[in-house]
Amino acid sequence: MKILVTGGTGFIGSHTVVELLDQNNDVVIIDNLCNSSESVIKNIEKISGKKVPFFNIDIRDKKALEELCTKNKFDCCIHFAGLKAVGESCQKPLEYYDNNINGTLVLLEVLKKYNCHNFVFSSSATVYGSPKSNPIDETFPKGTCTNPYGWTKSMIEQILIDLHNANPDWNIALLRYFNPIGAHKSGLIGENPNGIPNNLMPYITQVAVGQRKELNVFGNDYDTPDGTGVRDYIHVVDLAKGHVKALKVIKEKQGLKIYNLGTGHGYSVMQVLKTFEKVNNIKIPYKIKPRRPGDIAACYANPQKALKELGWKAQYTLEDMCRDSYNWEIHKKN
Repeated sequence: MKILVTGGTGFIGSHTVVELLDQNNDVVIIDNLCNSSESVIKNIEKISGKKVPFFNIDIRDKKALEELCTKNKFDCCIHFAGLKAVGESCQKPLEYYDNNINGTLVLLEVLKKYNCHNFVFSSSATVYGSPKSNPIDETFPKGTCTNPYGWTKSMIEQILIDLHNANPDWNIALLRYFNPIGAHKSGLIGENPNGIPNNLMPYITQVAVGQRKELNVFGNDYDTPDGTGVRDYIHVVDLAKGHVKALKVIKEKQGLKIYNLGTGHGYSVMQVLKTFEKVNNIKIPYKIKPRRPGDIAACYANPQKALKELGWKAQYTLEDMCRDSYNWEIHKKN
């Protein structure tokens, strides 16, 4: 299968490319490198032992996409490209709507023109908004999103649902991620945000190696066991394997399917912090800060549908996630 991976040098995209190559798929990566580096390609090739074609293309660049599709006949597109920081999206909503929604529309137009009707979308649990209960399963209604990032994911899902309804030839998997952390065991690829990290784990690892003074814990007054936000943290390699499994939807032409990808367990910020300290034998200084706009108290998955229909289940523990994240940060620093 020849697969176009947008945002393939990013955190989740790069790990998914490794898993796709491991299953002998033919992969082409495009990325505009706004939050990643071309050096990731070399590391993917080191891990996989295979060459990976890479093109520096923004998904809003219709001409460049058409040139690429003229030269390559893609069987499927896995779409990761997009801005992804919750807090930043509240400050820069127009950038998020333009990049994420407009970019996806351009991409879909080009794929339609070149008869690639198989699509896996990198969505998010944020589409559920602030859930009335946990765990969350796919029958839960989509909620009022609490930030522009979440709205872009929700709107793109609706675009894809409408597209499939208008043309059932489209086979689409909407993968709603919970909170990916961890890194590849080789230490060669992991989460490497430009500037100040917006997500918990890269901030912890940067404090661990002395790059930052202390961790900011945003809010300790949520209605959770220890007052800090609870999330379903999933190892990025487990998440990547979920995409390979989702290709089953494409191969069997199952139409449109929605899957939660999470562990089914919720961990608080303080639990993650204490686990990181324990498995890596290091102390992480932290300071309590006010809540961030757009954050909710708790969010974790019911992943049973993915288990039943795709045969996918998360295998890595929180300890594995903390250990691999630190290993990646040390490799990156050295």
